[in-house]
Formats: sequence, C-alpha cells, structure tokens
Amino acid sequence: MGNADLRQLAAIEPIAFAELSGATVAIDAHNWLYRYLTTTVKWTSDAVYTTTAGEEVANLMGVVQGLPKFFEHDITPIFVFDGGVTDLKTEEVERRREQREQAEERAAEAREAGDAIEAARLEARTQRLTDTIHETTRELLGLLDVPVVEAPAEGEAQAAHMARTGTVDYAGSEDYDTLLFGAPHTLRGLTSKGDPECMEFEATLAEHDLTWEGLVDVGILCGTDFNEGVSGVGPKTAVKLVREHGDLWAALEAEDAYVENGDLIRELFLNPDVTDDSGFDTDVEPDLAAAREYVVDEWEIPESEVERGFERIEESVVQSGLDRWT
Repeated sequence: MGNADLRQLAAIEPIAFAELSGATVAIDAHNWLYRYLTTTVKWTSDAVYTTTAGEEVANLMGVVQGLPKFFEHDITPIFVFDGGVTDLKTEEVERRREQREQAEERAAEAREAGDAIEAARLEARTQRLTDTIHETTRELLGLLDVPVVEAPAEGEAQAAHMARTGTVDYAGSEDYDTLLFGAPHTLRGLTSKGDPECMEFEATLAEHDLTWEGLVDVGILCGTDFNEGVSGVGPKTAVKLVREHGDLWAALEAEDAYVENGDLIRELFLNPDVTDDSGFDTDVEPDLAAAREYVVDEWEIPESEVERGFERIEESVVQSGLDRWT
C-alpha cells in the first residue's frame, strides 16, 4: 500500500498457524518474493547467488527458504504474478527506480568507506525483479508443483478477487492494497517469524461505518501507489471527511483539494482487471530431485545454502501423506 498508515484503520488480529491448516492462500508473488530477495541479499555474500556468467539469482534461495513455512502448516500457496503495469502506476514505478539508483550510489560510497554492514543494507534496497528472476522463480515453483496464476494486471487485485469469489480461503500480502481491493481476509506476516495476522475487510468497514466505496475514498485521500495523498490528511482525518461529506469528490471540495485521475483510481480498486480463469491443482507433489538439480547444478547455488530448505519441504510433504517422490 502506498500509505502504510492505513494500518491504523484496518481490523487486524493475530491468527495461529494451527487455525490455517488446510487453507489455500493467493499470494501476491511480487510482494512475497521481493521481501525474501532483499533479505537474502542483505545477509548473503553476492558471490553465493551470482553465477559464473554474472546472473544474480538470490530469488532461488529465497523461494527454498520461504516455502517450507507453508508446507509445514499444511497451507497451499497459490502465487499470483503481476501482469502489465497500469498507466496510473507509471509515476510510482519511476519513483522506485530513482530510489534504487540513490541506494546504489550510497552503497558504493559505503563500500569505499569500508562499511560492509551499511553497504549490505543499502544493497538490499537496490533489488528489482529482473527477467531472470521472474523466469527462474516460475520454473522452480513449477518443479515444486506450487500453483501459479498469471494476473492480467495487479497481482494483489487478482489475489483479492480470488478470495472474494471463494476460489481461495485467503489473500496473502504484506501490503494493504488487498483491503482496498475488497479481499475478505488477508494474511499478513507470512514472510516474518512467528504466527501471521489476519486483516478483516468487513470488520474494517463496520468499525469505521464505511462502505467499500468509502474505504477506497479514504485510501485515495491518504495516498496510494497510484496517487499522492492530500497534504495534511491522514487516515483518521480521511475517515472523518468521507463520513461527513459522503464521498471522495465532496471531501476534496471541502478541502479545496484535487486528486488527478481520482475517478480512474477509484474504479481501479472497485472494478480491477481480473480473471476467473485461474484454475489450479492444490494436490502439491514436488519433484525435489529436479528442483535441487535446477537450483544447485544449473544455477550454481551452493547446496549448503538450500539443503535445509529442501529437507524441510520433504519432511513436511511426507508428513502430509504424499508418497510420490521422483
């Protein structure tokens, strides 16, 4: 979510992994992968995840390290990848590119100064999902028989849609867009230690006496990935404005403010480009031998870096009663 302050409004409660056994979760793949990618880069020498040809594939380590949590708790993840970037997000993409370039410059300065810790921290901020990362992540997920869905546009919108239609039990994201996209239940903290938390859509609406449209209007007033927020308007003030004036346009008029493309942004959240053609099989039967070969032999990741992850996957799948191994 462009403005994480919306957490102040969201109805969020901790949920034990034990309560999620047997659940299906539509994961915002880019969000999940980026967090593991940056963590891996921050704490691992680049020589470990860089091939002799110079390709960086820290994502493969992240996938192997991150997947066991789902298998161990009998949760089926369905990874939803972004499709094309909406024109409204062009400025946000450019802003993130500029931030990466600034971090790259500062990381180089830190390395020259001999500050390895600061250099590693800044290096993590420079990461982006390259074509190689996209391709190898999908290939590895395929070998591990983990379902993948290709969204026509925003991955979080598709994940939220799948949760709204009952195709899955939960959406999964570390951000807040799924709330504005109307996901009934979103699991957060799936990339963190400990139990996750559940963000509830209807409870959020009830707590603030808002409709879905009103909640989206609040988000736009605060700021999203598609627009800057109104200066001086935070989450609580936005709720007050929408409740007092009825909708986004009346609230903007009252504040003598303007949001470019406000109507289009509103429509994007309420009626996003999604698909119902997202069939997948939840009977996961990973080909661990092929996956190990792919990561270790083909992409040159040291076996010691991923072996425990593969062992955890194997142990949990065996425990779940699957008996086909290749």
